[in-house]
Amino acid sequence: MLYPGLIDYTGGIMALMDFVKKQFIDIIHWTEETDGVLAYRFPMQDFEIQNGAELTVRDTQQAMFVDEGKIADVFGPGRVKLTTQTLPVLTYLKNWDKLFESPFKSDVYFFSTRIQLDRKWGTPNPITIRDKEFGIVRLRAFGIYSYRIVDPKLFYQQISGTRASYTTEELEGQLRNTIVSAISDIFGESGIPFIDMAGNQEEFGRTLKAKLESVFTNFGLGLETLMVQNVSLPEELQKALDDRIGINIMGGMQSYTQYQVANAIPLAAQNEGGLAGLGAGVGVGFGVGQQVAQAMGQSLNPMQGQPQASPQQAAVSSDEVMATLEKLHGLMTKGVISSEEFEAKKAGLLKKLS
Repeated sequence: MLYPGLIDYTGGIMALMDFVKKQFIDIIHWTEETDGVLAYRFPMQDFEIQNGAELTVRDTQQAMFVDEGKIADVFGPGRVKLTTQTLPVLTYLKNWDKLFESPFKSDVYFFSTRIQLDRKWGTPNPITIRDKEFGIVRLRAFGIYSYRIVDPKLFYQQISGTRASYTTEELEGQLRNTIVSAISDIFGESGIPFIDMAGNQEEFGRTLKAKLESVFTNFGLGLETLMVQNVSLPEELQKALDDRIGINIMGGMQSYTQYQVANAIPLAAQNEGGLAGLGAGVGVGFGVGQQVAQAMGQSLNPMQGQPQASPQQAAVSSDEVMATLEKLHGLMTKGVISSEEFEAKKAGLLKKLS
């Protein structure tokens, strides 16, 4: 049989032991020892916060108290002594009618509000769009962006939750895919040709940032910067574009074909079949045979197709004659013209010097 006094004594001992087991916190702070952490929960297991404890929030941080799943008070940078005056919402949630004097439990979360720089985005696969100039094309784009937490409550509710910590790497995939999705919409809706888009990446970046700002805001984030570093076609399409640019620079398809044929003549002369196979091998349906004839005619007779010159204009400089002779000699060496043809042309050119 247990005596009442013994029960009281035993209960008092147990209460004292429970009290001793508890650990009390009088300083709450976060030093951000690990890079890339956006949200951090202060370790509170078996801990209680002392009345009058100090909360230190460093620059580029915010701290938030959550009591039984309900968001209470949020603190910006500074040092705060925790009392009912400094914890008005938590005081209300706990229904403290008087100044609390005993320790209390509450979850404390820290959030890093530093700008997260040099975050990379890019299209993992080409985006198919209808271009005004090229028709159906596939585009790639990549660049960098930066963001920071501007609303800890919203970030806690939408992203980080009750996790012990939440990092930039965990958020990276969501933000990158959000950017790529916005790019697809802009490519499809703008109707801007690829050439104009690639040539004005700064404006494209501003348009993309404006479209994404509201999305970041819904996450409790602020999109600080977004830059487009490159807009390009896949390799095979880029090569086709480069060929087209080269053709335009040379004055169009006809000039480009003449250029190609002129370069092919020496090579064709060295191969079996010689010039006879050049027209059939390179240009069925495109009149390349005619281009070959024209290119050869221009090589063998530089004056062909030119207006007849007056006697005063007929005279040419010795440098021009020597340059022409060197070209003709090269054609003779390669077997394009015979030695008789070379001598005939040589004699005609030398007459012009007299």
